[in-house]
Amino acid sequence: MMYRAALMTCYGAGLRISEATRLKIADIDSERMLIRVEQGKGKKDRYAMLSHRLLSMLRAYYRAYQPKGEYLFPSWRSGHHMKIDALSLACREASQRLGLHKRITAHMLRHSFATHLLENGTDVRVIQVLLGHERIDTTARYTRVSPQVIGSVISPLDRNKPVTPVDQRRKGNTQARKPKP
Repeated sequence: MMYRAALMTCYGAGLRISEATRLKIADIDSERMLIRVEQGKGKKDRYAMLSHRLLSMLRAYYRAYQPKGEYLFPSWRSGHHMKIDALSLACREASQRLGLHKRITAHMLRHSFATHLLENGTDVRVIQVLLGHERIDTTARYTRVSPQVIGSVISPLDRNKPVTPVDQRRKGNTQARKPKP
């Protein structure tokens, strides 16, 4: 259950695998629905979103597992957090048990988080902040635009109402008169 909770945290909050494994119990702010990420990539602190569904799952995990110490996902060694390699292996084994033929990694969960936000219309600048990217071009490369999003975009040409000769006459345009035979 601990690995499932950690992997769901990677997807549900868009965390890097290293950030998820180092989470402390005190980093979960259920009042403000935020997760504090201490010393993420580039040694920078930031906040990530905490969804209601993720919070419910983390509470169930906490009640069942009752982690000792400060880490949400502790190692078997007292005072240490779960190892990145252990979570990576758990992800690989879970995808094999599900019969998935494509190679699945924990980092793909972060990528899926960003892609799904983009597909749901979240502004790329918001995604940039949630992922902890310093530069927008990093986020733009990270979030590939799916064919469904491209197909759902309405062209500006289709948004504009076509102008008919009757519309032009109403506006007082004298050139809109019927041509002489």
